[in-house]
Amino acid sequence: MSGIKDIAKRLLALGGLEMKRIDKVRDASEALVRRKFPPGNGNGGFALHRYLKPDGSFDYERYKQVQIEGNKIKLDYGWAREENIAFLSDYIRRTVGPTRFGLCHGTRRGNEQEWFRKHLECEVIGTELSDTAAQFPHTIQWDFHEAKPEWLGAVDFIYSNSLDHSYDPEMCLNVWMSCLRSGGVCIIEHSSDDETASEIDPFGASISLMPFLILKWGKGNYGVRELIEAPSQGSCVSYLYFIVIQKL
Repeated sequence: MSGIKDIAKRLLALGGLEMKRIDKVRDASEALVRRKFPPGNGNGGFALHRYLKPDGSFDYERYKQVQIEGNKIKLDYGWAREENIAFLSDYIRRTVGPTRFGLCHGTRRGNEQEWFRKHLECEVIGTELSDTAAQFPHTIQWDFHEAKPEWLGAVDFIYSNSLDHSYDPEMCLNVWMSCLRSGGVCIIEHSSDDETASEIDPFGASISLMPFLILKWGKGNYGVRELIEAPSQGSCVSYLYFIVIQKL
């Protein structure tokens, strides 16, 4: 029995070392991105970086260029953590019931959909703006500001840690919510890192302001069901919450 306990302890230690290694890679990549795309000043409120052409119109090509460049800089790691996805899978199972189809937006390496598929045993695909989407299973190259017709009203759950990458978060969230079936949930991962805006992360807001923004954007069609503290947050943020949004 003591031999089994020793093996278990060694496995736990190796798991801890691996998590520290992942956090170290994450911190280094985030630092590199911040040097290239410095964040603005956080004011505890709402911030939105605007991509403008010289004539003042929206520069979508600049937005895509920056997002794809940032994706490739950070391609060696994924932000999501499997223990959090396992936790959310259990939450979705209890809250939504049986699931057939889920969407994960802005997934980079595609870890989120792989873990949801594993823990929920249903069809889950991820979207990614960059052409690197082709490198990862169950990932399509897609701008998450848009919805495929077959998604409308047909999705059991949506998960994303990338709303901060939206150039128009109100429009974006309304598109996501239009895809949910009755009783479905949209889960937004929001951390202390999402309070400021920059060219790479154009949307920033404090966690205390997010429920108000979501209620305002929903115009009575949806609202925040609850805020859930993530069981695992890593070393580079001071808080990490899941914002659960449901149609009213």
